Amino acid sequence: MNAPTKTSAEPLRLFAVDGEDVEVLSAAMQDAIFRVADMAYLPAQRRFAMVGCRFDWLAAACSGKAERTRAGLHFDSVQKAALSGFDPKNRETTLNLLGITFSQEEAPGGVVELVFSGGAAVRLHVECIDAQLRDLGERWSARAVPGHPLGETDK
Repeated sequence: MNAPTKTSAEPLRLFAVDGEDVEVLSAAMQDAIFRVADMAYLPAQRRFAMVGCRFDWLAAACSGKAERTRAGLHFDSVQKAALSGFDPKNRETTLNLLGITFSQEEAPGGVVELVFSGGAAVRLHVECIDAQLRDLGERWSARAVPGHPLGETDK
């Protein structure tokens, strides 16, 4: 990995309170890479939090720069978290986030699903959508622009 360097891009900070906001979070976090060790469900705080390396799709589209930055994402008002497709005890496993969806059940609650490549997922049963995304540091040049085989998002 290249050493972090400053760019003119402002750190991203987003809040989500409804399904449309979750779609924006999903676009901003597509292809972020997370280690299992950097994910945590904190039932006493009703929070699911994770820190990973976010690919900046906006910088790639606007300036042609392929960059990553550390980013934190957390969901509050979480009643239950379920993991599938990966072993939470294998803390060094890395997961590539494909997208985030929200399925409303009893308003304003529902299920937030974080879908990762390879069929892994995290399902969060939430009382309401209460999420925040924040860039946490310097940017660095990405090794490549992420890509996916056709059909991978259909898993």
